[in-house]
Amino acid sequence: MPLLSRLSVSSARAYGLTSYSNKYLVSYFSIAGGGGGGGNQFQNGGSGGGGAGGYLTNSTDFFRKSVYTITVGSGGNGGASGANAGSDGTNSTITVSATNIVNSVGGGGGGSQASASPVGRDGGSSGGGGGGAVRVGGTATSGQGNNGGSGSDGANGFGGGGGGGAGAAGSNGTASVGGNGGTGITSSFSGSSVSYAGGGGGGVGGSGGGSFPAGNGTDGAGNGAFNNNGSNASANTGAGGGGSGSNNNNNYNGGNGGSGIIILSMKTSDYTGTTTGSPTVTTSGLNTILKYTSSGTYTA
Repeated sequence: MPLLSRLSVSSARAYGLTSYSNKYLVSYFSIAGGGGGGGNQFQNGGSGGGGAGGYLTNSTDFFRKSVYTITVGSGGNGGASGANAGSDGTNSTITVSATNIVNSVGGGGGGSQASASPVGRDGGSSGGGGGGAVRVGGTATSGQGNNGGSGSDGANGFGGGGGGGAGAAGSNGTASVGGNGGTGITSSFSGSSVSYAGGGGGGVGGSGGGSFPAGNGTDGAGNGAFNNNGSNASANTGAGGGGSGSNNNNNYNGGNGGSGIIILSMKTSDYTGTTTGSPTVTTSGLNTILKYTSSGTYTA
């Protein structure tokens, strides 16, 4: 039997030995895929922006020789033209022995302008409601994000609600303006300052000529649109896609949500160097940082 296994910690220290631990602390930063913006069916239509993927950061023990599976969530597809809500993003998770120890929930899709699927979908942050009557945004996951805004209507236009962001709720649409997406976060966890997890802007549609302002996306999110498809969110930001809008009887698609990201940070003395999935590996001070933009593993 090894000497250290037969000695208490105090006895080991008395002999000038360092006790061995079977675990070490790892900090994590996890964002799920963002939700897609809502699709649009007909004149005067504005759809909701997609919600950001759920955001979690904390520290946990990793056990030596255990294999940790890193799953990076995909962004949801924008709603297809013709009354379709945006799809939800998928979860980002860290799993060991078939148990999730981290689970960031995918962002909710934005609601469509049409009556078939008008309500923003639930998610990490939820999608904005479609324009036309007062169509509410979805419900965010507690501790991971914020709610999307409600859509609205008026005599000449429908504005979709902005998607919720990690930092703030989406704004409500009005009769002639799409709601702005909720703000995300700016983090230097990776070693440089990057913005993530903003909500998608709500689309807008109107009649009677002129131009109506769509909602803006924030922190990697897609902008809402007037007479066009919603714009896509940036990859690996977990931000929401923009909602579409029309005033010319054409159908338009919502923007796609951005894929998520997982970042791990640990003492360089603990880092084993055993990974799959090709994470970007950097050092900062005494720590090694692993940035996963696609799925992989780490063996502790």
